[in-house]
Amino acid sequence: MLEVGIIGCGLIGRKRAKVIKEDPDCTLRCAADVDVKMAETLRDYADGNFTCYQSWEDMLERESPGVVVAATPNKYLQEITLQSAQKKIHVLCEKPLGRNVQESKEMVVAAKEKGVILKTGFNHRHHPAISQAQKLATEGAIGALYYAKCSYGHGGRPGYEKEWRAGKEVSGGGELLDQGVHVVDLFRWFFGDFQEAFGTISTYYWDMDVEDTAFALFKTAKGQTASMHTSWTQWKNRFTFEIFGEAGYLIVEGLGGSYGVETLKIGKRKREEGKMLKYLGGVPDEEILTYEGPDTSWREEWKEFTAAIRENREPMGNGEDGLEAMRMIEAVYRSSKENRPIKIKE
Repeated sequence: MLEVGIIGCGLIGRKRAKVIKEDPDCTLRCAADVDVKMAETLRDYADGNFTCYQSWEDMLERESPGVVVAATPNKYLQEITLQSAQKKIHVLCEKPLGRNVQESKEMVVAAKEKGVILKTGFNHRHHPAISQAQKLATEGAIGALYYAKCSYGHGGRPGYEKEWRAGKEVSGGGELLDQGVHVVDLFRWFFGDFQEAFGTISTYYWDMDVEDTAFALFKTAKGQTASMHTSWTQWKNRFTFEIFGEAGYLIVEGLGGSYGVETLKIGKRKREEGKMLKYLGGVPDEEILTYEGPDTSWREEWKEFTAAIRENREPMGNGEDGLEAMRMIEAVYRSSKENRPIKIKE
């Protein structure tokens, strides 16, 4: 039985608690939140002994769960991870992996030195349409990959400029870091590492000291490109992720809930008979797969994480993936400031 502690008991903490409750091989033993009443709300997801704390430091001093889920504002993720690793506790750290590359590096190094597994919370990899698209791309269903495009955003809510995400000292960055980190992780998952970034960030609408909109273009050493637009001025929630290759395309739209029903469009170019690499013009053949029902990404990600712990291996979307995603994000911030392309590992 894998005992789990959750630090940060807001929306994401509750999502994690729910899937822990559904896992017969795990049990929620403790939780911490500065608003201890929020920690108390997770008691319904616990079996047997369960202790609440207002201080996460107290929780880690008094408890020794096998796993800690860090679901706090970004400012606290690094220290929670470092202290958990010191106690030989595996960590699922919600994205982003800290506020900047330096924090990410320290988290990855600490996990390696202490022999614990560090997982970055990249649940988007486990959305069924995205997961199926990656499988098809890997199998060569659309041939050699050329480029990707993604648009991801929402419109905020009343008082959004007063929430913790609006303050750079706590968040580390705005929408580029918030939802953009999911996008760059997916780009890497499909294409591997990128070499160069060029981008621009803006604060159009919200009265805050972080960006509410970002545009970025990334290039691999092979010349493949990926472009993204992430925004808190999208107004209506939107997620569109497109991959194009020699033989066709894969287009994911929606993430369920307010983002709309999740679908995967598979486009296949028509081939000339008898010619292995010759394609005809015209409209490709299309197949559309629809994934209705509840969001299963949190459950699937948890299954992958716990399997990695039991098998003593790196999980999909590990600490290194979180660090590399942060390098891409930081390169865009530099590019916007300096108005030039930036080498990602410069």
